[in-house]
Amino acid sequence: MNTVKVSLDAMGGDYAPRVVVKGALMALDDPNVEIFLVGKTEILKKELEALEKNYDEKRLKLVDAEDIVGMADKPTEALKKKHSSLYIAADLVKRGKAEALVSAGNTGAVLAISMFVIGRIKGIERPAIATPLPSTNGFTVLIDSGANATVKSHHYLDFAKMGIFYAQLFGKDDPVVGLLNIGEEEEKGTDTLREAYTLLKDTLKDKFFGNVQGRDINNGVVDVVVTDGFTGNVVLKTLEGAGKFMTSVIKEGIMKNGILTKIGALMMKKVFDGLKSKLDYRNYGGAFLLGVNGISVIAHGSSDELAIKNAIKVASKGVRMNIVGKIMESINNN
Repeated sequence: MNTVKVSLDAMGGDYAPRVVVKGALMALDDPNVEIFLVGKTEILKKELEALEKNYDEKRLKLVDAEDIVGMADKPTEALKKKHSSLYIAADLVKRGKAEALVSAGNTGAVLAISMFVIGRIKGIERPAIATPLPSTNGFTVLIDSGANATVKSHHYLDFAKMGIFYAQLFGKDDPVVGLLNIGEEEEKGTDTLREAYTLLKDTLKDKFFGNVQGRDINNGVVDVVVTDGFTGNVVLKTLEGAGKFMTSVIKEGIMKNGILTKIGALMMKKVFDGLKSKLDYRNYGGAFLLGVNGISVIAHGSSDELAIKNAIKVASKGVRMNIVGKIMESINNN
């Protein structure tokens, strides 16, 4: 298996750089991964020393970056910070030194820098974040889940095409697309959504299911749900919060009740562990920013080391599956 070189923004995220450094070391468990750890090298060296772990310097290489893109920085500000860890990490991909970018930093900044430094795939006007969400049919792809707050009707078609491809790549034989709306009827929603409905229906034919609602995402009604990034991000954060709430309610109920409930819970441990795993964003690592001319993976801002490790794993998988090349081929053939 060929070695995959990942460029990791060590200073991006709520708990950077410590958890990013830890996650990078954990990711070296894969012998076919090399990591460029990009950030303020003085700080990174101290973090590595504090962890007291031996690592192969040929597989974990420190790349100095004197600046940082803050979580509150606007995309236009981030683009001006050409000496930031995020910009330099993206530039390594642009120059072919690395094959994938991973960052848990400011989503808007990652999007902007990925677009303008790495570049877009020809034929894609708006790259979008594709997030797999657990469903009764395995998973449902939510696209866009945070890249584009406002979109035009034709952008939904681009999202649908990329979402279909993504779903196929990860095991769906004949993916069906739904348009997220406030009701199932064709006339529902804004003018833009109604225009998008007509465009999707006329272009995708039987691959288009029609309008779907938020409750349909986890029910596996369709394989791909397309929406704008604002709505998609609200959906994502709502599901994340609901998952945590449900887990806490179950745990509280078990603790408050008697010994028989606790024994029953113990017998159901594997079921509860499976549920927790499905709802835990850390196990998904990160989401692909599709439409960029290179692998770009956006991890959750509050990622811990496990999430960072899995984000690197996602990026490596994207490189090995040649996602960018196959999207290019898919777009050109359509």
